[in-house]
Amino acid sequence: MTKGIKEFNSEDRLGDFADRIICAAESLPKTKAWNHITGQLIRCGAAPTPNYGEGQGVDFVASAKIAKQNESKNS
Repeated sequence: MTKGIKEFNSEDRLGDFADRIICAAESLPKTKAWNHITGQLIRCGAAPTPNYGEGQGVDFVASAKIAKQNESKNS
């Protein structure tokens, strides 16, 4: 790492975001309605972390290129 340049790791940042979402959700009121909303909030806040990791694979990149080519052919 070059001096003065901060390393940017999206997967770590998404993990931290998920942790913060969970902590925030745990501080919400414990009512029936809020329990439902809290569950949705946790699922939505935590989902990007594994999806990002999965999306870094070669298959994802190849699929994205094919989709882009098909999109330009259909335009």
